Amino acid sequence: MLIADDQALIRTGFRLILTTRGIEVVGEASDGAEAVAAARRLRPDVVLMDIRMPGMDGLEATRRILAESPRRKVLMLTTFDLDRYVYAALAMGASGFLLKDVTPEHLAASVRLVDTGDALLAPSITRRLVERFASGDRVSGAGGDAPAVHRDLAALTPREREVLTLMGRGLSNMELAERLTLSEATVKTHAARIFAKLALRDRAQAVVLAYETGLVTPGGAMEG
Repeated sequence: MLIADDQALIRTGFRLILTTRGIEVVGEASDGAEAVAAARRLRPDVVLMDIRMPGMDGLEATRRILAESPRRKVLMLTTFDLDRYVYAALAMGASGFLLKDVTPEHLAASVRLVDTGDALLAPSITRRLVERFASGDRVSGAGGDAPAVHRDLAALTPREREVLTLMGRGLSNMELAERLTLSEATVKTHAARIFAKLALRDRAQAVVLAYETGLVTPGGAMEG
């Protein structure tokens, strides 16, 4: 685990929370450039990345880290949920985001979740975030324009398109299984095939893709 935040007090607090719960913190960084260098040197499984830092911000740092190590997990830190930079980070491949006032229990659980390869998405917050920014309100700054997750959906079977649509609406694997009358294992298989065919890192990018391709439209219902 690597913690990147420009405030030393936050880094110290998060380190204490995580280490007392059995999560190893291998290093800290106070800006994006330090985070990129530390990730390259220390090779952490998960990076806890503040969005706004002086010099190179968390968005550009995330882009560089994931470009070098696509399997690495990045969890974004933000002070408010409707943050266009968080949307850009999700489109780049970040595995989720946390508010800085997160409880210690939720912080540790979230790090463990993304470390297993899952994405951290709260359906109601994710819906508002993606609906607000998927329509073309791109982010300018150190990271450039927020990248749309454009993929050709023609490779998907009708069932896979259905699974992706429901995933975009925020349904969990269990809810997908109930809706489609499938086993949860079958749903996971469909999800894995979707990720492989569309070169998606995880569920976070799948949600962004569902909106940007029109499978799910802003204002449409999201379950959960």
